[in-house]
Amino acid sequence: MIVVTGATGPYGRQVVEHLLDLGVPAAGIAAAVRTPARAAGLAARGVALRTADYDRPWTLRTALAGATKVLLVSSTGPDEVRVAQHRAVIDAAGAAGVDLLAYTSVTGAPANPMGLARVHRATEAALAASGLPVALLRNGWYTENHTGTLRDAVARGVLAGSAGTGRIAFASRAELAEAAARVLTLDGQAGRVHDLTGDTARTLAEAAAQTGTPVAYQDLPPEAYRRLLTRAGLPAPAVELIVDSDRCIAQGALEHPTGDLRALLGRPTETLAAAVARALKE
Repeated sequence: MIVVTGATGPYGRQVVEHLLDLGVPAAGIAAAVRTPARAAGLAARGVALRTADYDRPWTLRTALAGATKVLLVSSTGPDEVRVAQHRAVIDAAGAAGVDLLAYTSVTGAPANPMGLARVHRATEAALAASGLPVALLRNGWYTENHTGTLRDAVARGVLAGSAGTGRIAFASRAELAEAAARVLTLDGQAGRVHDLTGDTARTLAEAAAQTGTPVAYQDLPPEAYRRLLTRAGLPAPAVELIVDSDRCIAQGALEHPTGDLRALLGRPTETLAAAVARALKE
């Protein structure tokens, strides 16, 4: 039995769908979700739904009972809360005696300077201390983190950011979800570290140029970008995460393609041009 946590989120749901597409029987998959009603589409495909709340550890033990493999999809929120939630899943996986616990970390986790990497380093340390058979999926930067704002950028003629000329080895959420599904279907994954990035690294200015319309990349000092995001109505934690991420991108934090994602998929990763075209059609 393969159990996927966070299966109602855009990433977790796609992992389950890719497992089905790879030929895993629906009877061999369980979607661990906080609100089962939100996973009706997966249930309709024969996937078992198990109630699992990261903040209620007793639900996790029930949700992971009988699991042979588990995908721990990282949660959201304050760092200390997330680490506690991840530890609760690790404990439940240990109680279940799983053969593999895969975790969605971040590319280059040990040395990644981004603030968001702190949670992943702490979780990776907890996984190492658990003694469980673990596979690390160090996910790179979603193309959707930036292409999701392209419609607005096209309308305004400007894509704003604070990443300078920093390059990003973009990969789509769908590709990363498929890679996770493939790891969950393979043998010999305990102890493996997959650093999952796109094949090439591109700048935000290059992303703007792929729209086919006159869109300029406007690079802002971090404080000016912070004010812009705040005026746009984003909550303070999201603003800080975005500004910090762009600052680190400018310093080269996400510029190193690894080839690991391509190897798992068995094909080249999606080009930035294709990702932009897809985003503008959606």
